[in-house]
Amino acid sequence: MVTLRDFNQNDIDRLVHILNDEAVTKFLSTKIPNPYTKEDAAWWVNEGSQSGIIKAISYDDVLVGCIGVNRGQFEYERSGEVGYWLDKRYWRKGITAEAIRQISDFVFTHTNIVRLFGAVFAGNHASMQLLLKSGFSEEAILKKAIYKNGGFYDKHVFAKLN
Repeated sequence: MVTLRDFNQNDIDRLVHILNDEAVTKFLSTKIPNPYTKEDAAWWVNEGSQSGIIKAISYDDVLVGCIGVNRGQFEYERSGEVGYWLDKRYWRKGITAEAIRQISDFVFTHTNIVRLFGAVFAGNHASMQLLLKSGFSEEAILKKAIYKNGGFYDKHVFAKLN
């Protein structure tokens, strides 16, 4: 069963394990330190995950990932960017799709956000398909909008309206 919950101290070792897997972090922001240490995980549990709508993804009571929505500011305050990652051992089991459904329902029911969007690196076909499957539509491709590890990527933008 997929549940969304707050992060806690018991998640620290799992965070370190998952976020040191290059397959998981390949298409994630460089805001996530590499290598990912216990100190990074402790900061995330105690501070980083406390701002915005950020939840641990738990599958059968095991931490397997993270999902969050970052609200825009000023004239973008009614939009939120959804982001997520999942332990690769749990890929392609419908877990992230269920997490997206749950967080979308929560955001559209309990906030005044009317637009959710996700930004996906070119080449991350699984995430693109996941967002489409989750009711998002592709809105744009921004050429060379992402620069990571010495290379450029196009940024694919998907959105879902309430």
